[in-house]
Amino acid sequence: MTEAEIIIVGGGPAGSICAGKIKEAGREVLILDKKVFPRTKLCAGWVTPRVWKLIGVSPKEYPHSILTFKKLNYFFNGKKIPLPTKQYSIRRYEFDHWLLERSGAPVIQHDVKNIVQKDDGFVIDDQFKCKILVGAGGTNCPVYRTFFAKHRPRNPEKRIATMELEFAYRYHDSNCYLWFFENDLSGYSWYVPKGGEFLNIGIGGKFLPMQQKGQTIQQHWNWFVEKLMVQQLISEKPVQVKGYQYFLRHDEPAQLKDIYLVGDAAGLATIDMGEGISPAIHSGLLAAKAILSGQPYSLAPVSKYSLWDLLFWWRK
Repeated sequence: MTEAEIIIVGGGPAGSICAGKIKEAGREVLILDKKVFPRTKLCAGWVTPRVWKLIGVSPKEYPHSILTFKKLNYFFNGKKIPLPTKQYSIRRYEFDHWLLERSGAPVIQHDVKNIVQKDDGFVIDDQFKCKILVGAGGTNCPVYRTFFAKHRPRNPEKRIATMELEFAYRYHDSNCYLWFFENDLSGYSWYVPKGGEFLNIGIGGKFLPMQQKGQTIQQHWNWFVEKLMVQQLISEKPVQVKGYQYFLRHDEPAQLKDIYLVGDAAGLATIDMGEGISPAIHSGLLAAKAILSGQPYSLAPVSKYSLWDLLFWWRK
């Protein structure tokens, strides 16, 4: 059996940042992830200036493809509102792998199925043992399912359904566009160019309002793609699009003694924009600090909103 003092289930931004800080302090940590990195991760890849400060790296120092947006083009009910800002887009395929390698933590590919809590810690699939457990495996994290789902279920009103696609594409428009509440959607859609001639397009909305209106995210996706083609932002209908779900911030406790939740496993996407990268990284840092200090783990410092970063924080 492989033993480590601390095991983190999930090697995305929250897990890798947490692991890096723990290893930096000289404590024993191991990451388990069901995927081999680099791996495809569907995400608009919008990165705020706050992210770079949390990581302690300048965007200029980032070694992979990155685009800088000096404005974001918002559309509310068809009205265009260009917003001066300074934001970035990255490819999660590169970004997550970079963070994981940067952590310096050992990583084992393993799809966690069963976790048992014992008097002296936790046993995972009769193969791994630890004293402290961190759930960083996203919305469907096995740590959340095992220890939190029954007694602290997520709020269904915070459930977001999305469909998106990232693909190689020689785009002619390098601007970032976001459309809110179009086609009676309780959410928004996006067009985000990436470095290296990649493009991410997607749509997301609150699941319950769509269900109550007899709508599906697939219907909204079809409408959105047709619009992009009419506006000549894309030249043909994409195939092999995927959907997934996650939860907006809902302020449920994310610690049970020696068990911690970070990132989407804790349901931390911002309330206004559904942004997940900054809250994930911040929560990973806070969890590491709590583990190292023995102090209670609180998510209160993690921002609930993205608009502050868009309007003001980037000017710092």
